[in-house]
Amino acid sequence: MTEPVGIDELLERVREDLDRVSAKEAFDEAAHGALLVDIRYQELRERDGLIPGALVVERNELEWRLDPRGSHRAAEATSHDLRVVVVCNEGYASSLAAVSLRQLGLHRATDLIGGFQAWQSEGLPVTR
Repeated sequence: MTEPVGIDELLERVREDLDRVSAKEAFDEAAHGALLVDIRYQELRERDGLIPGALVVERNELEWRLDPRGSHRAAEATSHDLRVVVVCNEGYASSLAAVSLRQLGLHRATDLIGGFQAWQSEGLPVTR
């Protein structure tokens, strides 16, 4: 049986295997073919806006929509080699989501440090 851990320790552990990216790095990667996936819930998207070109997928549907072999996959989920950058609001839930995608074989999945708030703080494009 595995010893229980708190969420802070779990985040620290899962992030050891992620090559997390800054907002500017995510912007550059998207320009070169990476798929930004916004998992924020609707209220936050309506309040703060959207990253242009990002695929919006509610967190509870993420694995089904990004599995390249799945019957419910998004058109953008073309390969296990796809670079996916998961975006949540502040960069916490996205780390756990990226690890889940890696467990599905999306070995290049990662997340955005600081989430959408970091993106917005850097003055990167947002649509309302």
